[in-house]
Amino acid sequence: MITTLKQPTLRGYYGEFGGAFVPEMLFNNVEELRTNYLEIINSDSFKTEFDALLRDYVGRPTPLFEARRLSAKYGARIFLKREDLCHTGAHKINNTVGQIILAQRLGKTRIIAETGAGQHGVATATVCALVGLPCVVYMGAVDIARQAPNVARMRLLGAEVRPVHSGSKTLKDATNEAIRDWIANPVDTHYIIGSVVGPHPYPDLVARLQSVISEEIRTQLLAVTGSELPDCVVACVGGGSNAAGAFYHFLDEPTVRLVAVEAAGLGVHSGHSAATSVLGTPGVIHGSRTLLMQDRDGQITEPYSLSAGLDYPGIGPLHAYLGAVGRSEFVAATDAQALRAVGECARLEGIIPALETAHALAVLGDLNFKKTDVVVVNLSGRGDKDLDTYLKNMEGLEE
Repeated sequence: MITTLKQPTLRGYYGEFGGAFVPEMLFNNVEELRTNYLEIINSDSFKTEFDALLRDYVGRPTPLFEARRLSAKYGARIFLKREDLCHTGAHKINNTVGQIILAQRLGKTRIIAETGAGQHGVATATVCALVGLPCVVYMGAVDIARQAPNVARMRLLGAEVRPVHSGSKTLKDATNEAIRDWIANPVDTHYIIGSVVGPHPYPDLVARLQSVISEEIRTQLLAVTGSELPDCVVACVGGGSNAAGAFYHFLDEPTVRLVAVEAAGLGVHSGHSAATSVLGTPGVIHGSRTLLMQDRDGQITEPYSLSAGLDYPGIGPLHAYLGAVGRSEFVAATDAQALRAVGECARLEGIIPALETAHALAVLGDLNFKKTDVVVVNLSGRGDKDLDTYLKNMEGLEE
């Protein structure tokens, strides 16, 4: 049964957050999507095709691994949901597989996307190659430089990667350019947004497609522990797609603690941070009303994080709402803490996580677990794409 925590209003609001604030040129696109997405994704034919691709192409279900050495260190029973083992190396593929099917059923013949860390761009390029549709991915010039392996992968898959040189040259600016492209090409183009952000229905659509993560966690925990419910689920949050997927089927389970971990950068109040839940105030960005880092005049404050996927100046409206009503708690990890967590996970469990994911691992010592607690960390991506960053920060990995 869908609860009000999961389901937005007809116009896409979670409490005061959400909605669809789009220019007139995009109204028909967004309205076409809003009026059709639920009927399409709830249809038996969509579910059959989606489930088959998740199983045979993506490699689902992903394992739920009991991390015994991390468990011993942090005094709890810690499980890692291995989204890093998905095809393309992150949870992003769950959403792009669903949206490419949706786009085809809407008759779209061209795909655009934005990307920060590059994983969503790779996942979008992958599904476009799978079905034979042209793909343009917008990516900030700064992110192109620090995520070169993913840029190469996108191009190898046949996508055109368009660098963005405006603003901070990161994820926010890539999203701006993708929206401009959509305005210029409103008839044949579908915009595959990579997170639970943007105008309604995207936050709800992406959360539903990513909810396969928490659906699997429940089944897997039951087999291993005898209960579908963990005591705590931890996930990193930029826009928040992996956290939305990991939290989704626990939102109406009040005994399950939900912890969203943001990027504190050089420190929450250092002026170089992306901790939106602390620094943000209500505002509109990329088509939805949410918490947004902005100055007194409503101008966006540039976020900062060493991780390309977390330096977004807002969070998805679902997450803003969950924080506002006290259903989830927000904490933050600095660059240094995340780097230490990368090294620790690699040495203790033989797993090199993505830098974004490492923020979730970095706070395990701060959450005051009991030894009997069952804790699931959503390991949203693998660290191959961040090896250059890791090589430049080896001292931080070894602390």
